Amino acid sequence: MNDDEPTNTPPPAGGLARLTASLGAVSGGRGPAPVERWNPPFCGDIDMRIATDGTWFYCGTPIGREAMVRLFASVLRRDDDGRTYLVTPVEKCGIVVDDVAFVAVEMRVEGSGRDQSLGFRTNVGDAVVADAAHPLRFEIDVANGGLRPYVSVRGRLEARLARPVLYDLAALGVTETVDGRDWFGVWSSGRFFPIVPAAEIEAIA
Repeated sequence: MNDDEPTNTPPPAGGLARLTASLGAVSGGRGPAPVERWNPPFCGDIDMRIATDGTWFYCGTPIGREAMVRLFASVLRRDDDGRTYLVTPVEKCGIVVDDVAFVAVEMRVEGSGRDQSLGFRTNVGDAVVADAAHPLRFEIDVANGGLRPYVSVRGRLEARLARPVLYDLAALGVTETVDGRDWFGVWSSGRFFPIVPAAEIEAIA
């Protein structure tokens, strides 16, 4: 899931200040831009990285301004080549993402049982409810055997659930039979999202 390492293409002239100015004119502070409708030329990679914990870096230095991070996040797009880009109507710049673009830092539960809905808020302000359009998915980390949970946010962009959010999610888990096999998972928006086979839940607890 990691993006390829960036090329040696230098950042656009003017660096971060130029990017901030141009992106501000595009987004206007109105949330995510309609990047899926834009098809600008690729202008090379810039030295920007999103770490696994959601921290954004530019030229190796953390971007400390939340408003700036949200601005860049509003024009993110992950293309079918597996890479993530900052996209405007006139240019597309590649960045590096260590895992996925966002982190889900909060979960809201409405209802209960099969009628419940699970809402998530990301570190950059996106809010989604787990459903058919925003599914939950789970992987086992081959390095340590732990669980890696994700929720689809927009386009191909996902958020990894922060550890406290995963604990809250697991507390809502139930066992259901799917295709003749018992699975431990959660319900949201009328859908059951399997997490792990019920027989294996102790192994990753």
